[in-house]
Amino acid sequence: MLDLLSASIFYQVAALLVLAGLMGLVGVWLRQPLIVSFIAVGILAGPSALGLVHEADHIELLAELGIAVLLFLVGLKLDLNLIRSLGPVAAVAGLAQVALTGGLGFAIAFGLGFDVSDSLFLAVALTFSSTIIIVKLLSDKRAIDSLYGRLALGVLIIQDLVVVLAMIVLSAHAAGQGAALDAGHGGGQGGGGLMQVALNGVGLLVAIALFMRFAAEPLMRQIARSPELLLCFSVAWAALLAAGADFLGLSKEMGGLLAGVSLASTQYREAVAARLAPLRDFLLLFFFIGLGTQLELGQLGANLGAAAVLSVFVLIGKPVLVTLITAAMGYRLRTGVLSAIILGQISEFSLIFMAMGAGLGLVSDALLGLITLVGLITIALSTYAITYLQWVYLRIEPLLRRFERDKALAEVQAIEAEEQFDMVVIGLGRFGGTVAQRLAAKGHRILGVDFNPAAVRRWRREGLRAVYGDATDADFVAHLPLENIHWIVSAVPDHETTVIKHDFNSSLIDSLKSAGFKGKIAVTCHGGDADWQRIKQKGADLVLMPFQDAADRTVELLEERGLPWRLDVIEPDDQREFVV
Repeated sequence: MLDLLSASIFYQVAALLVLAGLMGLVGVWLRQPLIVSFIAVGILAGPSALGLVHEADHIELLAELGIAVLLFLVGLKLDLNLIRSLGPVAAVAGLAQVALTGGLGFAIAFGLGFDVSDSLFLAVALTFSSTIIIVKLLSDKRAIDSLYGRLALGVLIIQDLVVVLAMIVLSAHAAGQGAALDAGHGGGQGGGGLMQVALNGVGLLVAIALFMRFAAEPLMRQIARSPELLLCFSVAWAALLAAGADFLGLSKEMGGLLAGVSLASTQYREAVAARLAPLRDFLLLFFFIGLGTQLELGQLGANLGAAAVLSVFVLIGKPVLVTLITAAMGYRLRTGVLSAIILGQISEFSLIFMAMGAGLGLVSDALLGLITLVGLITIALSTYAITYLQWVYLRIEPLLRRFERDKALAEVQAIEAEEQFDMVVIGLGRFGGTVAQRLAAKGHRILGVDFNPAAVRRWRREGLRAVYGDATDADFVAHLPLENIHWIVSAVPDHETTVIKHDFNSSLIDSLKSAGFKGKIAVTCHGGDADWQRIKQKGADLVLMPFQDAADRTVELLEERGLPWRLDVIEPDDQREFVV
């Protein structure tokens, strides 16, 4: 069998794809991301196990193309408005996380006996979290738009910017190293060689800037007429600039990134990203397989101790740092802990960054194997932590209560002393915020409640009364000015994105009853009839089902041919600390 595979690269690729499919299926059963499965395929196919790979150059070629496409997609996100779209919380939290994680990671690596250079590479690699995995899992949980989800994604954007800068530094080092090497063979023209590489880089940037200014939009408008041509051109453009950058003495990675940046300002970038994502995942299969083949099973045992220490730091130490940062910025511990748990793994970019270092001779294969092992451990374990995020939080929540601030309760008591309300609306998002605005416009005295401090500040700037608080906290609910309230309206959807799985509205009703609330309760439900009946039996006086209610109102409008009463809505995007 092995002789047959060695006879043809096509047979080897076919065997790898079959093995990848089988391991991917196992990963799905184990609820693991494909990155883990693909690295496992490389280990199994490598020389330490089955020995299926005999033409490593072909695998490396596909891997390089996959990295070029991946960085092309990263570049597509780096439009000129990105920095302006990031609010202060995302920027400060992200930069603080990178600085603290990198500094502590360096100290731990150095303490484990690694030299300064290796410790620096390990520290940078440990800093990043996996955007692909986090976005996928949060989307599955319908938690992309939750406060903790948006906070985590804001930090990820900062991390992406930092990893881009790190790769630029590596590319510059590679260019300088190449120029110095040429000088050694050509008689001391190192300064001239380095200057030539720098001029080449400036020339490439100028050419891309001119392309973006005059040609990108018209060209993409013509190409976008054919979806197939759009896909073909995007891959060709990424490969062309990757090859061009490599020819000019820069790196292929830098060329792929600049190819994406050159199209980031066009209106077609989202269409390009959507079409390239599956191809990216397919080509990255070979990158992760290549990593796996470099992992010798004998080396894994030697690296287990260091891998265990670094993995504990990523899984526990990094989330603790993120929690402290978010708490210092005024977020409740629940929000900080949830966003911190999400970030508890290293990134695919960590592996790519280390592989770049290995390709330049700055990182040994053993160190690359170590960070790959850390990636396997942290990605596998954090996937379960994110999947069962609510269960994990509920287990550690009793330990955190003593550290929680009571600022929200003081704010509620201050408002209660100032004035009275007849309705409370919990959740000031698109649905709840519109309900609160319409009720206020009709003369009702509304108190808004949200656990997003940006939402509360935005509402207060509009002259509306709002308080920052967590309606899952029974103490907070008990301190609300309930005496003269006729209605409590919960606009928080009761589904898996809430901290208490399928039980937010039920716990709110229990808290209100325990506090002696005598008014009526309206709650929002996005589930089916079973959820509606459960909440109704729990004690809700009115169950709001936004999609069905909107459909009923639409039918009424169509039959009456009348126009609904419109109101300028405070959009949730205006309430966010950052935009993702």
